[in-house]
Amino acid sequence: MPTKRKPKIPKTFAVMGLGRFGSSLARTLFEMGYEVLGVDKNEESVQDMANYLTQVVQANATDENALRSLGIRNVDTCVISIGDLQTSILATMLVKELGVPYVVCKAVSDVHGKVLTKLGADRIVYPERDMGHRMAHNLVSGNLIDYIELAPGYSIVEVRVVSDYVGQTLRQVDLRAKYGINIIAVRRGDEIEVVPGADFLFQDGDILVAMGRDDKLERLGEQT
Repeated sequence: MPTKRKPKIPKTFAVMGLGRFGSSLARTLFEMGYEVLGVDKNEESVQDMANYLTQVVQANATDENALRSLGIRNVDTCVISIGDLQTSILATMLVKELGVPYVVCKAVSDVHGKVLTKLGADRIVYPERDMGHRMAHNLVSGNLIDYIELAPGYSIVEVRVVSDYVGQTLRQVDLRAKYGINIIAVRRGDEIEVVPGADFLFQDGDILVAMGRDDKLERLGEQT
């Protein structure tokens, strides 16, 4: 996945295209406490999101004057989430020319992604393809909850703790030696333990957040 360095502390976002992916992304960012500007040419989409973002505007993402008036150049990150290829390409060119420091684009195909990269997009995402990968991993393992690809061959997964680990410490289970993976966090209800220590005691219902090579993580997820 083509990726460039993004702003160290992004505080403001613009999301262009408030379809299923764009609206979900924008709303999640807003709920996390960020300022989010939503832009869509469809009036109904704008109205649907009016109460969930910092600002929502009906505008054409390829209208330079409209984007200038919105102060698009002042956002830290702009996400182009537009399905129409031509509009997506033109919007990407425009926001880069207007000086947005970090531009993320949704692509519907590898060719689309390559074009956007050549136009200066800093990161390309493939929501449908990525969801397919995650769903496939979820379907083949009853313990695996979520899956995020970091790079080819390496991922982060969320997996339910197996009964054999309950009552044991991280040192006793020793997943690094057994599977060659690292436990970077453990979710317990609404709480999360980041980088748990060797004496961390597993309880029933814990969710392990593990990072490592895909083949090693698959072995972990296959446990019953």
